[in-house]
Amino acid sequence: MDINDTIQMIEEGRMDRLLTELYGEEKLAESRGRCRMVLEGYRDTFGDSEDVLLFSSPGRTEISGNHTDHNHGKVLAGSINLDCLGVAAKNASCKVRIVSETYKQDFTIDLNHLEPSPKKAGTTDLVKGILKGFEESGCAVGGFNAYVTSNVISAAGVSSSASFEMLLCSMLNVFFNEGRMDTVAYAHIGKYAENHYWDKASGLLDQMACAVGGLITIDFVEPAAPAVEKIDFDFASQGHSLIIVQTGKGHADLSADYSSVPEEMKRVAAFFGKEVLAQVSEKEVIDNIPELRKAAGDRSVLRALHFFEENKRVEAEVKALKENRFEDFLENITASGNSSWKWLQNCFTNSNYQEQGITVALALTELFIAEKQRGACRVHGGGFAGVIMAMLPNELVDEYICYIERAMGEGSAYRMSIRPYGAICMNDCM
Repeated sequence: MDINDTIQMIEEGRMDRLLTELYGEEKLAESRGRCRMVLEGYRDTFGDSEDVLLFSSPGRTEISGNHTDHNHGKVLAGSINLDCLGVAAKNASCKVRIVSETYKQDFTIDLNHLEPSPKKAGTTDLVKGILKGFEESGCAVGGFNAYVTSNVISAAGVSSSASFEMLLCSMLNVFFNEGRMDTVAYAHIGKYAENHYWDKASGLLDQMACAVGGLITIDFVEPAAPAVEKIDFDFASQGHSLIIVQTGKGHADLSADYSSVPEEMKRVAAFFGKEVLAQVSEKEVIDNIPELRKAAGDRSVLRALHFFEENKRVEAEVKALKENRFEDFLENITASGNSSWKWLQNCFTNSNYQEQGITVALALTELFIAEKQRGACRVHGGGFAGVIMAMLPNELVDEYICYIERAMGEGSAYRMSIRPYGAICMNDCM
């Protein structure tokens, strides 16, 4: 279908059901306009002679399982109604050209030259890593053009990079691999790109949550084939909303802080001759605390204990959702946040302890929840700076947003919902 026919299909409402599922009924007019915008952007850039396809890949929210995936633990996560949206078509060449409307980028990659740049940073290196990851996995690649926009909030712990990675994986799967690849393969390729082309020691959580879609629990005990289960639960049915609050970007370089979490957990595992904490029991750690404190350090021990207890919380939350015990679920969200603050210790960086946006936002949110006697909150994502999550009754959301934005700044709070789809070719889902 060419661009003009696709625009006509949207204007006639033939994509409305899918757009409503992806973005919500209240966003239908806005999402129609957004689809038209990327289609027109593609036409203005590449012309209108080609058959094109629409693709969407969501951001993600981490509901529980803070810093567990890299030690093969358990998480509860969901895809959100913010996404990377793209129009793409094969171009019968050995070149991949990508235009990003959001970030004002326009670059071309030669498939014969996929080596990373010396700096190993930026979007071009990431795309090269995705393409190389396909080749290394024995999958086909080819030339294509893409025009992309994104409303996944950057630097907000909702995985804007992983969303973009999974969008590209979906395009490459549909165009050159006959749709045979599964979402686990997508996630591994995204991880490969970040590990080898950004030198970022990321796990699989972000990519899996963006690729699979919906509310999911993931057990990474076998990282090559994580156990993924979709949870049939509608937060809207409980009259609650998910709010993400940006607390301000930290000024310190947080790379060492992020890397220290998996490294210290693995240091505890190494004491027992193991690679990751999933291969060790909590009892073994507790029974060897004096020796572990000397060998690995106190913070490493605390972070290991967080890992074990966080895995239990994920299990308890999934069980509570399945049994419709929503208040028990919320209590575990609060416990997860407390553990991240006290045991994992990823709510501020010791390199700049006077800068504590996350802890200030959490303290204010805890005061709000204590007054209302309803809701839960926790750090969201990697931590150290950036973002918190709150889950509140719908009737309190507007009041909370007004309250928290007085402290964190106007436009810092985002109300979100869980969408049922991960990375998809939209034309295939109508």
